[in-house]
Order: sequence, then structure tokens, then C-alpha cells
Amino acid sequence: MYPESLVAPMKADLTGAGFTELLTAEEVDAALAPAEGTVFLVINSVCGCAAGAARPGVKQAVSTGSKLPGKLVTVFAGVDTAAVNKAREYTLPYPPSSPAMALFKDGKLVHFIERHQIEGNNAQTIAGHLTKVFDHFC
Repeated sequence: MYPESLVAPMKADLTGAGFTELLTAEEVDAALAPAEGTVFLVINSVCGCAAGAARPGVKQAVSTGSKLPGKLVTVFAGVDTAAVNKAREYTLPYPPSSPAMALFKDGKLVHFIERHQIEGNNAQTIAGHLTKVFDHFC
């Protein structure tokens, strides 16, 4: 577990961009279970690729895209354990990964981005990819 004082700015990076922070398994169920609409989940983390590429790319995509998911939600790996574990149940069959991003449509996982797909990419590449995904599914 990371101290809250360490992760607070990293959490605020996404909540400040319109994401709802999910802290419990029940909140994850409530956010991801709906049978209609689109939900974009970011599994946030403290790693360098989250800071350098994932969060900036996500923020760019949700601020400039013409089509956006109906809900933006986030959980934080290494901090909100119950919420992250529940979120990872929804992203099966993919193995645990953080950071990671998942798009759900009508209650089904339709797109997943694992850490290894984030590492080595820059924010602009991630934003461009997400914009295409949102245009297709949202």
C-alpha cells in the first residue's frame, strides 16, 4: 500500500479531468454493471509510464475527442485494493496490469490496454489510440 499523501496528486490528475474515483468493490459493481452505455475505466498507478504517458494521454483523449464514453471512472492499484480487485474481475481474461485502461459497452468489455502497450509509448500516441477506440465504440 502506498501512503495517501503520495498518491493524492496522481489520483487528482484524473479526478480533475472528470473521472469518478471508485474506492470500494460495491462502487465498481455499480459503475461497471449497467447494461447500457459506455464506461471507460483507468487502473491508475504510481509507475513512470502512468505519469509520463497513461494519465496525460487519457486526459488529452477525454478533453479533445469528439465521441466520449458516458462514464469515466478510475481505481488506484496498490491503494484501493478491494476496488482494484473487483475491477480486475471485469477485465478478465486479461491478467492484472497497472496502469491499464478498459472500455465497456452495454456491460461488456470491448477494449483493453495493458501496461506493456503503454510502456514505450508517449501521451500523444495513447491519446490518438483512445480517440479511435472512442470513435468506434461510443
